[in-house]
Amino acid sequence: MAIQNILTIPDLFLKRKVQCVVTIDDRVRSLVDSMIETMRYHPHCVGLAASQLGIDLRIIVVDVSLHPKKHPNSGQILLINPVVVKASGKQTFREGCLSVPEFTGNVTRAEEITIEGRELCGSKVELATKGFEAVVLQHEIDHLEGILFLDRVSSLNTDVFRRRT
Repeated sequence: MAIQNILTIPDLFLKRKVQCVVTIDDRVRSLVDSMIETMRYHPHCVGLAASQLGIDLRIIVVDVSLHPKKHPNSGQILLINPVVVKASGKQTFREGCLSVPEFTGNVTRAEEITIEGRELCGSKVELATKGFEAVVLQHEIDHLEGILFLDRVSSLNTDVFRRRT
């Protein structure tokens, strides 16, 4: 696989809850490679969900070290079937998304989270994080649930902004 096309609104696939990965096989490994390549291809992209590629699987890749503003981070993260198991605090960030290319929005999310999922080798993994990395992980997991950041803004009139070109 190579760099993949990103689905954008109003594509209805983006509103679907996608399926859990049952078997981690060569197809999944190839998809993960393609997701990482696609994420790195897009400037300032720090996360991608398989559903943004039209793939009906619960897989995300995240790497906030790619953001021009440096944030504490865990480096490249790959999670299969990720689930937030603990969340606390609140923080508001301006979010953007490759699937919503014309807009950004202020979204309030948990400040600290713990996530469980699987690695590509199949091992169970637990990750505790906070700040910007926690926001990005929650954003990508939302994609797997069919939720866009636009669904999380308090007001479409005051919290959504046309992206500067």
